Amino acid sequence: MTETTARRCAVTALLAATALLYCWNLSINGYGNDFYAAAAQAGGANWKAWLFGSLDAGNVITVDKPPAALWVTGLSVRLFGLSSWSVLLPQALIGVGTVGLVYLTVRRLLGTLEDRIATGGALLAGAVCALTPAAVLIFRFNNPDALLVLLMTAAAYCTVRACQAASWRWLVACGALLGFAFLTKMLQGLLVLPGFGLAYLLFARTSWLQRARDLALGVVAVVVSAGWYVLLTVLWPASSRPYIGGSKDGTFMDLVLGYNGLARIVGNSGGDSGFGGGGGPGGDAATGTSFGGTPSLARLFSNEFGNEISWLLPAALLVLVIGLVLVARRRLERDLALGLTVFGTWLVVTGVVFSYMSGTVHPYYTVALAPAIAVLVGGGAAVAWSRRSTVPGTLALVSLVLAAGGWGIVRAWRAGYAWPVLGIVVGVLTVAAIVALLVTRRGAGRAVAAALVLALLAGGVATAAFSFSTAGTAHTGGVPTAVRTAKSGDMFGGPGGGRAGEAPSDRGATAGLPAGVELPDGARDGGGGPGGQAANAELVALLKGTTTQWAAAVNGAQSQGSLQLNSGRPVIAIGGFSGSDPAPTLAQFQQWVKDGRISYYVASGGFRPGAGTSEIQSWVEKNFTATKVGSATVYELVT
Repeated sequence: MTETTARRCAVTALLAATALLYCWNLSINGYGNDFYAAAAQAGGANWKAWLFGSLDAGNVITVDKPPAALWVTGLSVRLFGLSSWSVLLPQALIGVGTVGLVYLTVRRLLGTLEDRIATGGALLAGAVCALTPAAVLIFRFNNPDALLVLLMTAAAYCTVRACQAASWRWLVACGALLGFAFLTKMLQGLLVLPGFGLAYLLFARTSWLQRARDLALGVVAVVVSAGWYVLLTVLWPASSRPYIGGSKDGTFMDLVLGYNGLARIVGNSGGDSGFGGGGGPGGDAATGTSFGGTPSLARLFSNEFGNEISWLLPAALLVLVIGLVLVARRRLERDLALGLTVFGTWLVVTGVVFSYMSGTVHPYYTVALAPAIAVLVGGGAAVAWSRRSTVPGTLALVSLVLAAGGWGIVRAWRAGYAWPVLGIVVGVLTVAAIVALLVTRRGAGRAVAAALVLALLAGGVATAAFSFSTAGTAHTGGVPTAVRTAKSGDMFGGPGGGRAGEAPSDRGATAGLPAGVELPDGARDGGGGPGGQAANAELVALLKGTTTQWAAAVNGAQSQGSLQLNSGRPVIAIGGFSGSDPAPTLAQFQQWVKDGRISYYVASGGFRPGAGTSEIQSWVEKNFTATKVGSATVYELVT
């Protein structure tokens, strides 16, 4: 077998294994996040709903994010029908694509190394990305973060190509990808932009004037690829499009600058929530402590954040520090310094933002760090291995193994349950790997191969174990977490939303709700998808039998998604995600009822509605008669 054939086989095996991990028993997650699944269902039935990301096919209100991720799942639902697989399989394929791009990027950056070492480093980077618990969680789920990570990784690859060839075309491609990243999750998609621009300024082999011109073209590409949709929402008459969910005035830019912009950083949600916190179910947007703890650099290493992303973060930071020292001493090749700049800035800027966000922040956001960590670890390990015959090279390898293995022991010990046993295994492997690396640093053959295997196991077995456990666990609801643990031992409170010293709660349809607050009647269905158990079959059957434009209206989106998915009929989420958006207005709702376009109103139960939602609820309660359908209080609006 030639070296080229062997390399292709290895890459194929990596991608196939990734696909198996991300697709295995995928339907265990049902529809994943009902909120986005319902929007995909609506997009699969109505093109306008698909374009704007509406929650229902009647186009009352959109999700509280841009619609790019829903364009993917909406098309899948339109082509293959609504099912767990049609909603979640695109996310798994996006994950496989991300791993492939990580491999291609690292392979290109390591072009100056021996071919086998460069390929090994690229394969290691791909494996690290694939086996990051946050990646396994999100690439098997339908939150927008999966597409965001793919677009950012593709943009990084284009940046590397642009710098190596001094090509404005690759830079324009990068800009276009980041524009669509903006249309996926707004400003988070642009956190990598400064680092990518800096890399081109420093490493493109052309004049400074040409670099400035090329960067200007890249910025134009960002504006055009994102701006067309912003312009569309401005030019399209508000009366004939859905209300932009999460905004105060129904405009896209208010959503960008408020609820999904500065509010995420400084902690002002810009509106009351039906759950007592802005930005998510149970989220405390004023302090950021409901999910993320006190903002600090320690956040990424603690609790659920630590379980999902931190396993190889110390090793990645170590590579960054060593790389900067080598750059300062001019002992690092140009392409390696380029990679350090692109992915080092990605890791630092995004990591610092996540660490100090005072608004709503969830642990799964950290999947955006996975490609950067993977590239730094894979590339750094390959460079250190290529220099293992030298004392600095050996020390670098030993340090990387110690950082990865040592932190793996700490995380496993903090996880509780049976995980400390994993910590013991990692500890033994780490010691054995360090001894083997020191003994064989000038050797060859099987001894070196054994040292390499031990090093890989020491660094990767802990994160791999958590990833496999994540893949085998059902995830539904709005705030998925990677894997259940028994204790945190950290400063921020227990994982899974618990307080310090408490066991985490199961994540399902009620995840993240404040104590004492329950979902609306009829909404408890374990996630609403095929993997859930609809508790109110009578209500679902009632909605299935309707023929009006909307089968029902409910306060907020927490039960809307479940009812719409299970009944297959459009359901209005009054007030959008949190129930606090001013859509529909009381006058609109009254007119729709008068026109016979809504069959039922389902009462909110323990849900605390916003002002506009309360008006509608009061009007319905005053003018219509309540009946019990299963556990739900229902008002018939048509006669």
